[in-house]
Amino acid sequence: MNEEPAQQRGTSEEIVLPMDSRQPSLPNRVLSHITTSSNTTPGPPPDGGRWAWLCGGNFRQEANNCRGVINSFGVFQSHYAQTLRRPPSDISWIGSIQIFLLFFIGTFTGRLTDAGLFRPVALVGSILVVLGSIATSFSTQYWQIFLSQGVCVGLGNGCLFCPTIALVSTYFQKRRSLAIGFTACGSTTGGVLFPAIVRQLLPLVGFGWMMRAIGLVQLVSLAIALLSLKPRLPPRTTGQLVEWEAFKELEYTFYGIGMYLCFWGSYFAFFFTAAYARDILGMSYTSSLDVLMIMSGVGIVGRILPSYLADRVGALTVLVPTAGAGALTMFTWLAVDRKSAFYAWAAISGIILGGIQAVFPSALASLTADPSKQGTRIGMIFTIVSFSVLSGPPIGGALVSALGGRYLGGQVFSGCCLTLGTVFLFAAREAKRRSKGGQFWMKV
Repeated sequence: MNEEPAQQRGTSEEIVLPMDSRQPSLPNRVLSHITTSSNTTPGPPPDGGRWAWLCGGNFRQEANNCRGVINSFGVFQSHYAQTLRRPPSDISWIGSIQIFLLFFIGTFTGRLTDAGLFRPVALVGSILVVLGSIATSFSTQYWQIFLSQGVCVGLGNGCLFCPTIALVSTYFQKRRSLAIGFTACGSTTGGVLFPAIVRQLLPLVGFGWMMRAIGLVQLVSLAIALLSLKPRLPPRTTGQLVEWEAFKELEYTFYGIGMYLCFWGSYFAFFFTAAYARDILGMSYTSSLDVLMIMSGVGIVGRILPSYLADRVGALTVLVPTAGAGALTMFTWLAVDRKSAFYAWAAISGIILGGIQAVFPSALASLTADPSKQGTRIGMIFTIVSFSVLSGPPIGGALVSALGGRYLGGQVFSGCCLTLGTVFLFAAREAKRRSKGGQFWMKV
């Protein structure tokens, strides 16, 4: 008779616990957030609407600060070569580590995005980007610039780029390529804006205040973007950091190899165009910046047109010939020996290389049927290609130095990489087509 009330009292005592003992620690709350399943089933992508295009427009702001700065690194490559007195391969490591980190941490930031942590990750990324630019303005030595502009800005870009691509991809299906291509135009805007800032402010106020002005532009644009980016899907709080099963899909594996090779070769042009204009063609510093601005500015055509076609005939179907045209462009660079021809070459290569950059994420997103896994699977390929963008430009710079300032080795290296990359991308398309059992010209 007395045991039952005692048990009830014991149960009551177990329920009424102190607040501190019921509150899990911060690591436990994060782990719980990542391991608890979500039962909410999202509807199909809206393929438009206010929030969809608002997110796309604000990703354009982030691309302006991420890829736009990277595509503009040729400006800094040329400036640092003069002021730091270091060989081209050393200087290119600054830009290479920046874009390496943009892609490399995609596996981690992509998985955190799927887990519902987009906003904290993007906030950290925005802070690092602005902080890195401001720190660069006070840097005078190579190692200081490497850490601030290379590592700090690169980590910030990595926290922004992959998560935002994954987020925008969840809003679109039929018009996904066009949406991502439109948002990728931000890298074109940045590729024109930042060289223009350098050209106007560097001789007037010096390097320090020029970098602070760039930091201010980044602060304002990223703040606007963060206020409007809204995740559509509920958290996918179960699953591994890396989905190893994806590599059993031939199209996914071939695609990763193909894009590794394409990015291994394509960034040599972005990094060394301005230097080539000055070293080989004898152009002035401001004229070499004009070439880089043209190369970046016309990229809007290369981002919109291939993306528009990709929604109609398939992203992989468009990416294969675009990569092949990129290989041809690198080989034709060998014959460019006049200023007028170089302007034309820069415009054509800007369109083609811009097309590769724009269709790359939409083709990758098309290889994932489950939208809740977009962040993870996109991030995995980002991590793979990060090693190619890390080593590609320094290899090209080392070849330039080894040949006594001639760019032949870097040009041939880039062309060969893009050629092999095209072969693997074609293999990825064929593997995807055969898995669907369709005809050769089916939409893939």
